[in-house]
Amino acid sequence: MPNALFASPERVAAILASQHYLTDPGLAAAVYLADQLAMPLFLEGAPGVGKTMLAQKVSEVLGAHLIRLQCYAGIDRSQALYEWDFARQLLHVRAGHDGRSIYHRDFLIARPILRAVEERPSVLLIDEIDRADDEFEAFLLEVLEGKTLSIPDYGTIQIDEPPFVVLTSNGTREVHGALKRRCLYHWIDHPDEQREAEIIRRNVPEVAGTPLAEQIAVAMNRLRTLPLVRPPGVAESIGFARAAVSLGRQTVADAADEALGVLVKHHEDQETVRGILKSGRT
Repeated sequence: MPNALFASPERVAAILASQHYLTDPGLAAAVYLADQLAMPLFLEGAPGVGKTMLAQKVSEVLGAHLIRLQCYAGIDRSQALYEWDFARQLLHVRAGHDGRSIYHRDFLIARPILRAVEERPSVLLIDEIDRADDEFEAFLLEVLEGKTLSIPDYGTIQIDEPPFVVLTSNGTREVHGALKRRCLYHWIDHPDEQREAEIIRRNVPEVAGTPLAEQIAVAMNRLRTLPLVRPPGVAESIGFARAAVSLGRQTVADAADEALGVLVKHHEDQETVRGILKSGRT
């Protein structure tokens, strides 16, 4: 059932903005439609543009459990859905049966997908699906298409109220079209300078009265045009602003040396980024 808080795309944008997350009209509409149509929301974009943060803010707005499934190479259904607690089952058998089957719910360890179905309301964040293998994508497609979860030896769990599902991808590889077709897709790009400055001001109100927000936004947009190993995202913009405030610096150039580690995560990028920040060529 659609959530009353997400009554329209405009309402989605307003309520997320109240939580310091600014959306463009396309993203607000994607969240609205994912809720209305009960479709998983597939968010793709460069690292640091706010994909994971959106899931966190949606869970806060809805008062829902945020349940995160971090994907990685080799992940399988036992890490994602469930597994049996064999140690407890063995102890149960050795102690003598008390009427419970060894496949009772007490011996079932719920992993993120099963937890999201059982702990309602919930937001299921399937993070960095592009890191997983093809086999896991196929399993995930089967789970997302169904209205039930079947657990051998235990039974079938009816999904009466599906969780709000958010999948994220950094675009390191192409995710199969079959999975994307099951979802509502949206690409999140880096914000323009004006929006990024506003994002910084909302998340770091201490920059008020200084040129920091605007300077950082201009600098980040400049840095993203360079062939860096890891261009800074919005998360780094906010982090740099917080670092500058903590250091008592009121300009990007003044904070460049001391707060460089907030922006640069690769040694190869350090001198390039430092030079641009300190020169004022932003």
